[in-house]
Amino acid sequence: MSESGASWATNLFAVTIFAEDLEAMVEFYNRVFGLPQVFAGDTSAIYKFGETMINIIKIEGAPELIDPAPVAGPESGARSMFTVNVDDVDALYAELVAKGVEFLNGPIDRPWGPRTVAFADPAGHMWEIAQH
Repeated sequence: MSESGASWATNLFAVTIFAEDLEAMVEFYNRVFGLPQVFAGDTSAIYKFGETMINIIKIEGAPELIDPAPVAGPESGARSMFTVNVDDVDALYAELVAKGVEFLNGPIDRPWGPRTVAFADPAGHMWEIAQH
């Protein structure tokens, strides 16, 4: 909180994720999410999810952004999950299965309320689709 008592964290502008194979990620994100690219380059691609941008960067560019922290590879396991809220999980699940998406789980009715399904992108980033 700031001195005024209001949080400074009111808008998540961008999330940066790292990928070993940018071309595979671009193909996957184009096919699965159907969003226009805000930027496409040799080392990165950006997609806009509502008001938040997902910035995909080739793993070779990661040290420039996070050094001295180490860059973890996909073999390290899941470290985060992005959740997208939708009106009908089952309908979107069927649509994405038809597009070749392999799901980790679901559709599942979670004890805390939502119905969810989860999948990973080619770099191992977890995505959850939720219906509240």
